[in-house]
Amino acid sequence: MVLQIAHSEVAPGLVVLTLTGRVMLGPESAPIPEIVQQYVKDGKKMFIVDLAGVTHIDSTGIGRFIASLNYIHRAGGKLLMASAVAQVREGFRVTRLDTVFPFYETLDDARSALSGLAV
Repeated sequence: MVLQIAHSEVAPGLVVLTLTGRVMLGPESAPIPEIVQQYVKDGKKMFIVDLAGVTHIDSTGIGRFIASLNYIHRAGGKLLMASAVAQVREGFRVTRLDTVFPFYETLDDARSALSGLAV
């Protein structure tokens, strides 16, 4: 399945990126860091990536999130991952990046985690 990316500011300063499909090598995943950068330039600093619809991820896909995370951190923001299926979560675990990216079971859990943070 081709990657689909939806994104919106769901609360002041909080952006949710909803991904559906495969986050892999190819032009489909290239816009992820670009989308994040534009929001950061517009003053948004809190991000949640909803991975519920992602079926596969490879090292290039993970690299897109690393680039996004670096940009967000430089701006003093936060990036959380939500609703990842086991196979996607495993991709982060084997690279030990599950210690870098905070994962939450649901989108609501991730939103709750951000609600008390000031960025």
